[in-house]
Amino acid sequence: GRVTPSLTCPGHQGGSLRRWALSQALKDEQEGGVQALGPAHCHGRRWEGKRLVHRNHPCPAEVRDLRRHTEDEPGIVSGSRPPTCAVNNGGCDRTCKDTATGVRCSCPVGFTLQPDGKTCKDINECLVNNGGCDHFCRNTVGSFECGCRKGYKLLTDERTCQGEPLPCPRWPLGPVSCGLVVLCLWGTSSCGQHVALSGYWAVLLPPSLPSPFTETGKCLSRAKTSPRAQLSCSKVGGVESCFLSCPAHTLFMPDSENSYVLSCGVPGPQGKALQKRNGTSSGLGPSCSDAPATPIKQKARFKIRDAKCHLWPHSQARAKETARQPLLDHCHVTFVTLKCDSSKKRRRGRKSPSKEVSHITAEFEIETKMEEASDTCEADCLRKRAEQSLQAAIKTLRKSIGRQQFYVQVSGTEYEVAQRPAKALEGQGACGAGQVLQDSKCVACGPGTHFGGELGQCVPCMPGTYQDAEGQLSCTPCPSSDGVGLAGARNVSECGGQCSPGFFSADGFKPCQACLVGTYQPEPGRTSCFPCGGGLLTKHEGTTSFQDCEAKVHCSPGHHYNTTTHRCIRCPVGTYQPEFGQNHCITCPGNTSTDFDGSTNVTHCKNQHCGGELGDYTGYIESPNYPGDYPANAECVWHIAPPPKRRILIVVPEIFLPIEDECGDVLVMRKSASPTSITTYETCQTYERPIAFTSRSRKLWIQFKSNEGNSGKGFQVPYVTYDEDYQQLIEDIVRDGRLYASENHQEILKDKKLIKALFDVLAHPQNYFKYTAQESKEMFPRSFIKLLRSKVSRFLRPYK
Repeated sequence: GRVTPSLTCPGHQGGSLRRWALSQALKDEQEGGVQALGPAHCHGRRWEGKRLVHRNHPCPAEVRDLRRHTEDEPGIVSGSRPPTCAVNNGGCDRTCKDTATGVRCSCPVGFTLQPDGKTCKDINECLVNNGGCDHFCRNTVGSFECGCRKGYKLLTDERTCQGEPLPCPRWPLGPVSCGLVVLCLWGTSSCGQHVALSGYWAVLLPPSLPSPFTETGKCLSRAKTSPRAQLSCSKVGGVESCFLSCPAHTLFMPDSENSYVLSCGVPGPQGKALQKRNGTSSGLGPSCSDAPATPIKQKARFKIRDAKCHLWPHSQARAKETARQPLLDHCHVTFVTLKCDSSKKRRRGRKSPSKEVSHITAEFEIETKMEEASDTCEADCLRKRAEQSLQAAIKTLRKSIGRQQFYVQVSGTEYEVAQRPAKALEGQGACGAGQVLQDSKCVACGPGTHFGGELGQCVPCMPGTYQDAEGQLSCTPCPSSDGVGLAGARNVSECGGQCSPGFFSADGFKPCQACLVGTYQPEPGRTSCFPCGGGLLTKHEGTTSFQDCEAKVHCSPGHHYNTTTHRCIRCPVGTYQPEFGQNHCITCPGNTSTDFDGSTNVTHCKNQHCGGELGDYTGYIESPNYPGDYPANAECVWHIAPPPKRRILIVVPEIFLPIEDECGDVLVMRKSASPTSITTYETCQTYERPIAFTSRSRKLWIQFKSNEGNSGKGFQVPYVTYDEDYQQLIEDIVRDGRLYASENHQEILKDKKLIKALFDVLAHPQNYFKYTAQESKEMFPRSFIKLLRSKVSRFLRPYK
């Protein structure tokens, strides 16, 4: 009854045994024969009667040896063992996982598994909906990146692009449309959301803020926000005179004695700018149907014979002036520029004197009266009428100017645009318009005033107006135009009623609204607030600084959160940040800087200044940033050049130079910059005991150098120059060991006040008599006075 395994290993050896085992294993696998179960067990089978019996039993020694050979030799299959991730990553491109049925391959996000079940291929996310990016999408291996056009920045969602703020005026000076879009015409300040339109700025007012140019859903006339210029004519004694009235926004610029430029009103936008705005107005906000169209521009040239360009108040009394009639129908004057230039034209004939001729170049800008539009005459018809009206007005002006019957009215004063030579001679010695006579000199009226033509004086600006330029004929209305503010305002900020920092309004004046959460405004009188950017928020409304914007990432000290890259950035050189979670770095105070970036404390800010020419009787040489640690890589050079017949005494109270970096920081004193010149003193170590010595040369070249390694407190070294006749006495004192033996004596050499008193007497011996005996006793210990007295007595009376 003993069961014998069906597998018996024949007595083959070497390769024959392996070949037999391989063929037998393959055969058994097909028939369900022998299988390897462990390091020393086999699964055998035998027939018992009509039953096939399977039983586990110890493997023969030959089979155990065969298993070791087949596991170690490439190409030999050990039984039917499945592949594993431990061998060649299971054949997977990326991730491999062992399962009950074998290995399973998978791919990371951004890749897709190919049909072979092993290879991973990158997915191009930009092919579907531009990757979700606002502007640009760039595919990368396993991912993608969004980008923005110039003038935009990427927000924290890494998809959305937001326009960056550009310069914009403090307040709108005149609208080209109404609703949420207002055109700023000039200025140097900044606003938040806006669109650039060919040199002008369209400010996007917040929806919660009513536009200053709307009223119950209708456009206000421009005259209500900015008084218009006007051309008119009247008759006096049968002679027709014409006028240009400038109620606001007048600018007078005298080019020379014989030429000037005068502008009146507010210039309109360029045609292209308006077309661009109209083409995209739906994205900017609602606009009214009666918004003005492109302004009509016309240039004309006029001639005045026998007259000189000289803007001067017209003093002639007018008798029975008829009512002035507007020159223009169907349109408004928005802007006029007059440029007057005089030249002499020589008459025919040798002896004929030259004749004065003045030329006036005028540029007109007018707008059509859109309120006159009707079914029978729409925009094009109105424009044509306005052009015809302007041509007729220019003809009338040509006659008036030629007869010298044209005047400019500014601030209630009428000015002649040019004067005949006879009148000019009468006014010789007088100053030009915008100037007054002071101490026999013509001085322009300063900011905060304007030239009062009738009075011939500089008149302060009325409350509600301001003037920030010199020599002007009028003052500019404040944006609020409610008559508040100080008299004599020199700029718009003195108009009064401005919004405080952290607040804004449509024109920068009260009533104001607090900056919303996520925005800030550091300056007064602004029309909008700056967004923090990057999706950052502020703790509350009405914040005044970018520093109030809270960073999303908790950056460590020495770093700040960058809203563009959304990363923590090291504070650059010259700045520091001592706190966690800040979005800014603090600039070093004064003339200080840091040695490296990433500074965390104000003490890292070091004064870099050092060196110079020293020639006084007394003074100090100190390491940069003393008594703080001196900066890295410093190099300072001083030159002491005492007056004639004087020598130099130096006291080094204490000096702190680290010795860890092998004399990387050195203080040296010698005769000149030459390394071979006479050296008086040199050290690269710390000494807390004072030392005094005299210079071995009349002049001293002193240099201090530090490396980028360790730093220290450095030094403050006083010096004094003394009469060379006392050379023997001074050397006798400083070489006496008793000067340094006592701690009291050492403290004297370290005390600034005592050293100053001592040096004061050494530099000027007559100053000794300023100090009484009692003061000397209180200042210096008895032993010190006794030491000096004995030295001085011996020096002055050597033979006594």
